[in-house]
Amino acid sequence: MTGMIADARSQVQRAQAEAAEFRYKYGHEIEPELLARRMANINQVYTQRAAMRPLGISMIIIGLDELGNPAVFKLDPAGFYVGFKATSSGSKQTEATNYLEKAFKKETSDQMKALDSGTQGTVEMAITTLATVLATDLKASEIEVAVVSRENPKFTRLTDEEVDAHLQRIAERD
Repeated sequence: MTGMIADARSQVQRAQAEAAEFRYKYGHEIEPELLARRMANINQVYTQRAAMRPLGISMIIIGLDELGNPAVFKLDPAGFYVGFKATSSGSKQTEATNYLEKAFKKETSDQMKALDSGTQGTVEMAITTLATVLATDLKASEIEVAVVSRENPKFTRLTDEEVDAHLQRIAERD
């Protein structure tokens, strides 16, 4: 999420409550698209009603669809949501999104081959995108990387040594 911290906390709690209520009612986890649609509808109501202040956040929802494939949805404060293969949010989102679009269009690129290898390639793509957008060489102590995968669905923060190993592989590739 990017935007106002209080709005972000509120929307995270609301998304968690929506997912928990869905699990209670239907006996299985909510799909990312359904959660994105629900949260977008809530955002739209806040934008449309005069008595409510519009929410000042942009939200990205990531999960697995009914086939077990990754699904990424980006929501804006006006209630619009759309699915992506990769997206970004924040002050340099245009530059990052352009970089990701170019990387995904190049089917022969080393990064896309690495992405197919799973979590390692995805982490390296994210780090490369960040380094390119910021136009700087990153150090492991300067960034935080966390991973959620199909094999390990728990939010896991990578250590500085693990991030440094990814940075070394990126440097060797370039």
